[in-house]
Order: sequence, then structure tokens, then C-alpha cells
Amino acid sequence: GALAAPAPREKPAKAVAERDLAQLEKKLAGIAPKGVYITVDTVENKLRVMRGNETLRDALCSAGTGVVLEDPKSGKRWVFDSPRGVRKVLEKRKDPVWTMPDWAFIEEGEDLPKNWSDRIDKASLGDYALYLGDGYMIHGTLYQRYLGRNVTHGCIRLGDADLEYTYRNAPVGTLVFLY
Repeated sequence: GALAAPAPREKPAKAVAERDLAQLEKKLAGIAPKGVYITVDTVENKLRVMRGNETLRDALCSAGTGVVLEDPKSGKRWVFDSPRGVRKVLEKRKDPVWTMPDWAFIEEGEDLPKNWSDRIDKASLGDYALYLGDGYMIHGTLYQRYLGRNVTHGCIRLGDADLEYTYRNAPVGTLVFLY
């Protein structure tokens, strides 16, 4: 009978590369978010509710315009960008109320209200809000036809069904990756 040829030996460089890749994958798994997390692509206006590599919800959203507003009287300036980086859902509210900041009146050319109660808006945020800190939220909108466009003052707006899903499935503490 014929003798079987010996099995070729794996090249050392390939073995080293595979070992290094396995170590990198292990490190990456160690820093990957645990449980549910949210990603917000502020350029493409896409919000995703994720668990690991699985997309649980893919939603059209609206992010900040980047517009700069300057108060002609005080010279104060606001830049309406959505934040970038990692945040957490700090708080969640059903039927949220918005306390309108100074810029909301200046933008409309109105004087600042004398009474604090004149700043209260019970309709604009939709049925739910997820608070991300520094005045930023994921919330609803009265203008769902503008979803997919950069039209906000920095918050992330969602349509009704996507907002309800996100509210119900992203507990307080959920990481939010904005880019």
C-alpha cells in the first residue's frame, strides 16, 4: 500500500494571527454593552434598540439641526446639535411636560414670560420621554412627517409606535450611543 503523506504543518504566523484575533474578540465581548442598549445615528436619523448584535427595533428619528440661535438682546447663543457620545437613560416619564427654555421664546421673537406657568407645554413631547441629561431626551413629536430629518433643537424625536416600544423596552440605566 501507499504511504499517506504527512499533514502539512500550519504556518506559525497564521496560528499567531488566529490567537490574537481570538484574544481581541474576547476583549471586545468584555466591553460590549450587556442587555438592551440604544444607538442613534444622528446623520442618518436612525434609532435602533439593540440586544447584543440583534436589532430589536429599527426606527426613523429626528436629531438636531446644528442651527445657531443668538439672542439679539443678551448675545447669548445656543447651538441645536444632538449630543455625541455615550449617555444613559436617567429617567423615564409617561405624559411628560416640557418646561420651555428661554430659547423657545427668543426663537419665536417673543418676550420671556413673566409667569413660570407660561413656560409649561403638555403636548409637544408626546406620550413618553426618556431623559438623557443636560436637557436632552428621546421623546415624541407633533410633526411625525418630519421624522428622518435633522429638525430638532438637540433632542431625539420618534414616531408614536417606535417611542412606545423604546419606552417599554429600555429600562432606566440603558446605555445610549449617539454618533
